[in-house]
Amino acid sequence: MPPLFHPHLVNGPFDDPGLYVDFLFGRRAVLFDLGDTAPLPPRKVLRLSHIFVSHTHVDHFIGFDRVVRLCLGREKRLHLLGPPGFVDHVAARLAGYTWNLVETFPTDFTVAAAELHPDGSVHSAEFHCLAAFSRENERRDPAAGGVLLDEEAFRVRSVFLDHGIPCLAFALEEKSHVHILKNRLREAGLPTGAWLAELKRAILGGRDDGEPFRAWWREGGKECEAWFPLGELRERFTKTVAGQKIVYVTDAAPTTENRRLIVELAAGADYLFIEAPFLDEERERAGERCHLTARIAGELARDAGVARVVPFHFSPRYTGRESLLRDEVERAFRG
Repeated sequence: MPPLFHPHLVNGPFDDPGLYVDFLFGRRAVLFDLGDTAPLPPRKVLRLSHIFVSHTHVDHFIGFDRVVRLCLGREKRLHLLGPPGFVDHVAARLAGYTWNLVETFPTDFTVAAAELHPDGSVHSAEFHCLAAFSRENERRDPAAGGVLLDEEAFRVRSVFLDHGIPCLAFALEEKSHVHILKNRLREAGLPTGAWLAELKRAILGGRDDGEPFRAWWREGGKECEAWFPLGELRERFTKTVAGQKIVYVTDAAPTTENRRLIVELAAGADYLFIEAPFLDEERERAGERCHLTARIAGELARDAGVARVVPFHFSPRYTGRESLLRDEVERAFRG
């Protein structure tokens, strides 16, 4: 069963944080944190629909300018979401450039920025290229349970962690995965086609099993169709399983409350991408800088019951000694 999400770190473990998640067959991707994006080719940047930023320290937000530059002149709407004050940060970055010629562009690239607040509200604003990226359409909406994005097939949840400032951690969760049993389709003489995507949507949408469902396809230059109860198609030709879960955690003080929140967010994840800047022998130093240690990262992965833990955001002081950090994470993870 092919996974929907294909995640990979944008940079090496000593470089700027960033997790790129490509969508199978979706012609889109999302990005967690916006550090140096130079390793991403333009075609990958242009696939992005949403960027989730944990906080605006320079190594987590320096890539914003390159993304804007690549999107200019295109009819594209890019969503950016971050912690309190994030809309102001986006506005300030856009205001740092002169936009006197953009009114001649035939397209309107739009930046839709939003910030989550601890009270559960989301403050958002739009910045349109054709309006010289002036601030427009401000509004405030609720975000129940820290959900920043909720689509038919997946959602993105977040929690606030303490990094001396509010810092967001994120969970990308596929709601469920409908697998088409193609061998059974062949046995029944039913072809594959676009109707199967609609079937998946009907099942994920919870439509009634007794509802008539139309299967359609082209054969010999003509359109053919057959009608079935939705429940029959679901039982005979599909299998629904738990969806993927990918969690991204970086820049968090080693506090008891942070640990609790991370374990709850990451519970049962397929992947936990988590910072591991320091060895545990430097726990005091890590605490002073509001970061985790490699041992704590591994313990959190173990306590959350994740399938895979991927450490990153290593301190430069361990250059040439990367294996020490990875080994400490792995030992704690395996118990």
